[in-house]
Amino acid sequence: MVSALGWLAGNAFAPLFALLYSLLLAAALRALWRSGERQEEIRVVPACVEVIPVPGGSPVFRAHPHWVRLLTDDERVRLASSGRQVEVGSFLAPAERQTLAEMLEGLLAASDGGNRRR
Repeated sequence: MVSALGWLAGNAFAPLFALLYSLLLAAALRALWRSGERQEEIRVVPACVEVIPVPGGSPVFRAHPHWVRLLTDDERVRLASSGRQVEVGSFLAPAERQTLAEMLEGLLAASDGGNRRR
């Protein structure tokens, strides 16, 4: 509507700029929406621990729970076994990452039957 008023006032390029602006805004919002859809699947069962970055995809990390170590620092949560490491929860906020680390610690201890608390 504003571009139509601009066109009526003599600015012949107002509708074109409004269309271009709308397309750029739509593309930016779509990219933002898609970045918020990131997820990964972490399976902890008595037989193995798997990290699958995309649901339905193939695992990027697989190991027996007895040999998996949980490595945490201020910014990252990692699972390690046999010289391999994978970062999990990189897209989470720091408080959510801490909750993930605590949950993984409990699941690893329960699946292994041992106590992994440090």
